[in-house]
Amino acid sequence: MPILIKSQDDLDKMRAAGIVVAGVHARLQELCIPGVTTAELNRVAHEMIVAAGGWPSFLHYVPRRNASAPPYPYSICASVNAELVHGFSTERALHAGDIISIDVGVHLDGFHADRAVTLPVGEVSAEAKALIDVTEGAFWEGANQLRNGARLGDCSAAINAFATSHGYNVVRTYSGHGVGRRMHEDPDVPNFGTPGTGTLLRTGMTLAVEPMLTPGSPETRELDDGWTVVIADGSLAAHYEHTIAITPDGARVLTSEAEIVL
Repeated sequence: MPILIKSQDDLDKMRAAGIVVAGVHARLQELCIPGVTTAELNRVAHEMIVAAGGWPSFLHYVPRRNASAPPYPYSICASVNAELVHGFSTERALHAGDIISIDVGVHLDGFHADRAVTLPVGEVSAEAKALIDVTEGAFWEGANQLRNGARLGDCSAAINAFATSHGYNVVRTYSGHGVGRRMHEDPDVPNFGTPGTGTLLRTGMTLAVEPMLTPGSPETRELDDGWTVVIADGSLAAHYEHTIAITPDGARVLTSEAEIVL
């Protein structure tokens, strides 16, 4: 059952967490150059989040649907090239031509906000740049369907239609989610679906919408670390996410630097 944000004060608290997320992403984008390590990105993100009075949502996180999983050991998820999500932050250095998906969550004043983006490292191939661009485009296609009285399937179908029209596959084994007082809440937000079906969207719902695309097979596998998910055939993967609130005035993006209302 979706948990609704019922007061402006609580929505403002989520926006405050989202502003911290946006600031961390802006700084990490500056640092994503050849030679930087994912451990360094993790360190910078952790220090920024704590300095803002928050806590990294992912650090020591245990998934609600797999309580036997080891706690996640890092403050950000840093997933490189064929890694889809939940990549570890290690001393590996990034190289020109890599792409990296960075997922940042912040818990501040009782609320979480969550955002992911895939970035190029130096000059990347035309194929890699197109994948990044289409993944972001798929997000906005879906986000524009979010309004009071619509159905979640409208968003999911729009994401998939945009991706497939550009020759990409959405990964179906991972999805977006509700977010608010907990990092992962109901409902799941799939990246494929049928218009006019699914959860009825209502004012006060807060959702993390996050398309994940690949040019290859969408099949995935989990590495032995118990967390890192990769595209099984080794194809590149891209990920784009914002936290969005459904308000009487439209869908409000809570994790952007500047105010965005769709």
